[in-house]
Amino acid sequence: MSVIVVIGLQWGDEAKGKMADLFSEQADVVARFNGGDNAGHTVVNQYGTFKLRLIPNGISNPKTQCMIGAGVVVNLETLITEVEMIQERGIELESRLWISPRCHVVMPYHPMIEEIYETAKGESRTGTTRRGMGPVHADKVSYNGIRLADFGDLERLRKKLSIQLKVKNALFRAFGLEPLQLEELLEEKMAQYKRLRRVVREPYGYLQEALARDACIVLEGAQGTLLDNNWGTYPFCTASNTLAGAAAAGMGIAPQWISRVVGVAKAYTSRVGSGPMPTELLDETGETLRREGQEYGTVTGRARRCGWLDADAVQFTASLNGATELALTKLDVLDSLPVIKIGVGYRQKGASPQAEEGLWHYWQLDACDLDEYEPVYIEMDGWQQASSQARRFDDLPRQAQAYIRKVEELVGVPVRYVSVGPEREATIEVKG
Repeated sequence: MSVIVVIGLQWGDEAKGKMADLFSEQADVVARFNGGDNAGHTVVNQYGTFKLRLIPNGISNPKTQCMIGAGVVVNLETLITEVEMIQERGIELESRLWISPRCHVVMPYHPMIEEIYETAKGESRTGTTRRGMGPVHADKVSYNGIRLADFGDLERLRKKLSIQLKVKNALFRAFGLEPLQLEELLEEKMAQYKRLRRVVREPYGYLQEALARDACIVLEGAQGTLLDNNWGTYPFCTASNTLAGAAAAGMGIAPQWISRVVGVAKAYTSRVGSGPMPTELLDETGETLRREGQEYGTVTGRARRCGWLDADAVQFTASLNGATELALTKLDVLDSLPVIKIGVGYRQKGASPQAEEGLWHYWQLDACDLDEYEPVYIEMDGWQQASSQARRFDDLPRQAQAYIRKVEELVGVPVRYVSVGPEREATIEVKG
C-alpha cells in the first residue's frame, strides 16, 4: 500500500509540483483533489517547462494515470489550454486523463461576482486572484452549483443556468454591469465541454482497483495549509480545504489508505496577496529572496512577499497534516546571505523580551491578532557559497547542513528531501 499525499505547509508556492513530479516517476496514479485554477505550479522535466493549474503531475510518465477528483472546481477554458499545451509537446494524454463528472464548473459569472466583492471591500479587499473561487464554492455549498455531470443533459443544464442568471444578472444590473445571456453562455460552455467530453469519467472505480492491487498513488494538494478555509489566515485564504485530510473527501480515498504525507516548505517564506505574514522582510534581504527565488505568481504574475522561514507556523501545519516527512525546497536561494534567521514564535509588539508570558504560537492567534505580534528569531550563520550543484547531503556546505538539521529540530519532522534548483535532478534525498 502506497498512497502519498503532497501538501504545502506555508502560503502556497512551496514547489509541491516539483515534488509530485518527482514521485510521479514511479506512480501508477497522480491526482488532484482540491482547489481550482487560481494557483499553479511550474514543472521542469525532459519535455520542457510546464506551467499547470489543473492537470496533475505525471504527464511525462506514459504509465501514469492523471486524475482530477470531485473536490476540484474546473475552469473549462483553462483545462482545454493545458491539454493542448501538453499534446503539442508530443505527450499522449487523452487515454490517461480522468476528470470526475462531480467536479463543479467555474462559470463566467463567478469571476464577475468576485470582482464586485473585492471592489466593494476597497482597502479591506482580500486580495483574491479574481478567478471566481469564492463564488463557485459558495454556489457549491448553497446547492446552486453547475457540475460537469449537468453537461450531459442540455435541457437540465439550460434550466439550471436560467435559475442562476435570474439571480446573478440582478446583481450585475445593480452594479452597472451587462447581464449575461443564457443562450450565448450555453453555446460557449457546451462547445468547451464537447472538447473534453471523452475524458470526463469518474475515477473512483479505477482508484479502488488500484488500491486493491497496492498501486502507487500520489495525491497532489493545491495551495498551502496556511490558506486553508478553516485553519488559515481567514479571510485571507482560499475557498477550499487544503489539508491532507481533504484528500479523502476530494478524491474518494479513505484515510486509512494514506501511508505518507510529504509536507513541502520553502527554506524561507513567501506569500501572494493580502493578509498577515509575520516574517515578511521589506528590505534588501527580502528583495534578494524575491530576485533569487524568482518569486512571481504562476497564475497572476504578481510579485510574492518574501521573508524568513516561520518554523513555528510550519511546525503547526506539519502537525495538522500529520506530515511524515519534510521536503525543504529552494535552499539555494539562501546561498548569498551571511546571516539567516528562523522564526520560532511571536511576541506582542512592544512587549519586553523578558516578559513572563513567553512566546505565542500561530495556532493561538487569529489573522487580525497576528498583525499585533512580531516574530522572535534565532540566527544562524549563512554559507555564502553555491549549493545548486550538490547532489548528496554531504555535498552541501556545512552551514547549510546545520540549517536543515535545525529546521528538523524546530518542526519535529525529518527532512527527507532538499531541493537546490528547479530541475528534477537538483533534489537531494536525505537518508535517515
